[in-house]
Amino acid sequence: MKMDKVANSGNDEFYTPEYAITPILKYIKKGSVVWCPFDTKESNFCKMLNRMGCNVIATHIDNGADFFNFYPSCDFDYIISNPPYSIKSEVLKRLFELNKPFAMLIGVVGLFESQRRFEMFKNNEFEVMYLNRRVAYFKSFEEQKPSLNPPFSSVYLCKNVLPKQIIFEEINKTSQR
Repeated sequence: MKMDKVANSGNDEFYTPEYAITPILKYIKKGSVVWCPFDTKESNFCKMLNRMGCNVIATHIDNGADFFNFYPSCDFDYIISNPPYSIKSEVLKRLFELNKPFAMLIGVVGLFESQRRFEMFKNNEFEVMYLNRRVAYFKSFEEQKPSLNPPFSSVYLCKNVLPKQIIFEEINKTSQR
């Protein structure tokens, strides 16, 4: 089911709270160049990566950078973001084709259930970071209050980021927004 249908929002533009980004940061090298292809500079991904000394390339379709037709003009080390839920298959396909290290925070429900994705995962190396709690995404950077308690768990689906194929990380919803 599409995230926009679950949230009854009419779109799948949901933002990631800091507590859900913290677990992936320990696997990203400080000073790296990171492309955040579904993010504006307001994004917590961009802010937190900048704080740890990374150079962030923030691109978003609203600013004319369509992930499927855009490639940064400078070299980068990682691709990190929370992609639109409704097009996760297409996003993952392109990510594997780009053959760069990536970490995408996505809903795990149905992730391995389509034949198309099954074949994609079977034919590509990847890692998964499971989180101990569900991520409550938000709709406004001004308030950053959870607008959705999703009926699914989120995982980081990665390639060449984690030290082993499956990692379990804990998130603390009370320590950060």
